[in-house]
Amino acid sequence: MLGCADVPVRSVLALMCLRAEELTGARRRSKIQSRMPWGKNTGRSRRLGRTAGLNPLRDRSLTAMNVESWADPRDPQQPDSLCLESFWSEVETIRSDSEPDSSRRDSRQPEDGEQEELWLQDAGLSPLVTGEEEDVDKAVLMSTLTKTQAAAVQRRIDSYTCSLRKRNKTPAPHVRDLFASPIAQSAVETHNSEPDTHRNMESVTKKQRSAVSSQETQGLQMDEIFITDVAYCEQAAILLKQAKLPQNNSSQCRRDDGALPRVICPQCRLGVTRVLDLSQQDMKKVRQLALIDMTALCDLLGLEVKRHKTSKRKIPESCLFGVPLASLVESDQKIKPSTQIPLLLQTLLSFLEKKGLDSEGILRVPGSQSRIKVLQQKLENSFYSGSFSWDEVSPNDAAALLKKFIRELPAPLLTAEHLNSFSAVRDIADLKQKLHMLNLLVLLLPEPNRNTLKALLEFLSKVVLCERCNRMNLWAVSTIMAPNLFLHKAVPSKLAVDGPEKGQAERAADIMRLLIRYQDLLWTVPNFLLSQVRKLNENSSRRCQFYDKRIKHLLRKIHTDSRDKPDKNSSEQCRTVKIQLADVSFSMEFRLTINSRASDLMSQFYKELHTSDNSMGLLKRNGSQTCPDCAIYEVGGNIGEHCLDSETHLFDLYNINPSGEWIIKLRSSSRGQ
Repeated sequence: MLGCADVPVRSVLALMCLRAEELTGARRRSKIQSRMPWGKNTGRSRRLGRTAGLNPLRDRSLTAMNVESWADPRDPQQPDSLCLESFWSEVETIRSDSEPDSSRRDSRQPEDGEQEELWLQDAGLSPLVTGEEEDVDKAVLMSTLTKTQAAAVQRRIDSYTCSLRKRNKTPAPHVRDLFASPIAQSAVETHNSEPDTHRNMESVTKKQRSAVSSQETQGLQMDEIFITDVAYCEQAAILLKQAKLPQNNSSQCRRDDGALPRVICPQCRLGVTRVLDLSQQDMKKVRQLALIDMTALCDLLGLEVKRHKTSKRKIPESCLFGVPLASLVESDQKIKPSTQIPLLLQTLLSFLEKKGLDSEGILRVPGSQSRIKVLQQKLENSFYSGSFSWDEVSPNDAAALLKKFIRELPAPLLTAEHLNSFSAVRDIADLKQKLHMLNLLVLLLPEPNRNTLKALLEFLSKVVLCERCNRMNLWAVSTIMAPNLFLHKAVPSKLAVDGPEKGQAERAADIMRLLIRYQDLLWTVPNFLLSQVRKLNENSSRRCQFYDKRIKHLLRKIHTDSRDKPDKNSSEQCRTVKIQLADVSFSMEFRLTINSRASDLMSQFYKELHTSDNSMGLLKRNGSQTCPDCAIYEVGGNIGEHCLDSETHLFDLYNINPSGEWIIKLRSSSRGQ
């Protein structure tokens, strides 16, 4: 047996150096974990049990939008060490890619007054900035706001006026001037109805609690109830008055770090309205109202969110990577008119769904950098010609190309204007308030960004569902993808390893988890916003009677003719429904009862479609009979165009919009195919 003297000195020094490196690495990992926003490591939260039977379900007997929890109690409540190491390796990759352009920033914070000016313009209140006299449209918009929303607008106007005075400029017209018009007087009625809003929220909550009371008696976990009939800012104001909203401090921001609960949206008699169900004109109004409600909600929660203004930058000589998202979608629509997201992204996601979902460590295991560069160059040269072959591409290389495509967009996928708002969601303590903010932010995204983000999140949810094979749970996918969405070279750098920015980068992982988990809920239009849009359209069509006396005779004639129409509150009546399919147009009668739903109307339509001689050509394709993908659209009246949900109660819809027409036609997604 050898003694200590027989051991070579070099071996001893090598062992000492190796041990020192191990201790240094352990200290570094411990230091990083101690600064993580999800708290320190505990034995309970470090469980690495895998989930079984991850199948999202929908219980339509209770709700119209019922999001099942993917995670069972055995899910890891916090990211493990492998997730954290992957997170920081991804951050290092982004930092190394951004270093050549670190001296140049492509965005800046607006100056004094410019922030409020941009906000007023985006909210549809630009005449308050420009000082135009024709402010009828803005009076109409103000008349639809709730008390809390109007107060948020007033604060921005006061701040903008103060900034103008500092710069010795003529102040903008005061908002009180708008309320002098006859249309704006209805805003006072809206504000006086706030106590009714409180009572309505209480009644809605009682109904929701009774709907899930059977679950509570069976010993199931409590579900989160998501109210969309009352403005989100008004819900926050009511809860603040009742002292039920948790304050935003560090000791209370960790209570939802476990398995995410199921969120229930009580069934509305008008059904669920998704983002793609409304026309572009109505969605523009939805975005304006969503911005006002989100700003009011931030004011109540004490969140100070400053937007960045994107500057123009030189577009690289490329046809795929580094191209603005809107330009890329526009050019791809010349090849495939029905596409809503870039064709390259569609191809990458389709390839990964076929060959990458079962690959262990997909998205986390990095691909070969040399192969990725070669693949990127080949895609640039031969993707649109169709000569590029995917046969020899590995799933890890394709996943790396997917992340690289997102990172190299000239502007963040979440946009430079709203990226800080997305990051601020983590500072909200209550889960429902987080979802309120995310819902509004999703509605604020430009259409190409929103569609691309939805396609990405749908793929990520499929990765989570295949966790048994790929070993990627919800936390793992969130931590690896968060830096690619929340860190971008077009926004002031958040890549510092130390300092206050570090925590903001890490909190993105939890926001990413919510986006993946509740994406179906976030891509819907809340009922209160749709009601405000209807009221906005009604006031816009009514404004002419105050400013144009020449049509009084026409209005009087229309009113006289309407007396002969049947009472809209009668229990049963017939309604004419138009059918527009290809070159065939006809109509049919539908007997409307208090329990009639859109699905009943579609059933009658398909029966008549099979029996009608004029429509036989529409059913025959390639020698076989197929039913076209049709839907009922509400057109006109107090809405532009609205694709109805199958659970919509048509009698209630008729009472809300008696002047609107019902048209059955091909879905918008099917027209370009």
